Amino acid sequence: MIFFIPTSIAAISTIFKDKLVDWKTGIAIGVAGVFGAIIGASISTQMDVNYLRRYFGFFLITITIYEIYYVVKKYILAKKKT
Repeated sequence: MIFFIPTSIAAISTIFKDKLVDWKTGIAIGVAGVFGAIIGASISTQMDVNYLRRYFGFFLITITIYEIYYVVKKYILAKKKT
């Protein structure tokens, strides 16, 4: 893990230098992420472990279906353009 730190620092400095940071969106996502983590942690500590596993599994299946749909849709659109 520590081996990735110099690479991350180089990438961050390049992104800042090239002004590729959308601060408004980044701050909004960061604040929402902090509040979401706090709320999610408090909910997960009060839930039964079996329900939490089921909900997390359902979430992963939903994300997988969405990702596959998106890739297939992108592939079909690219194929139509050629």
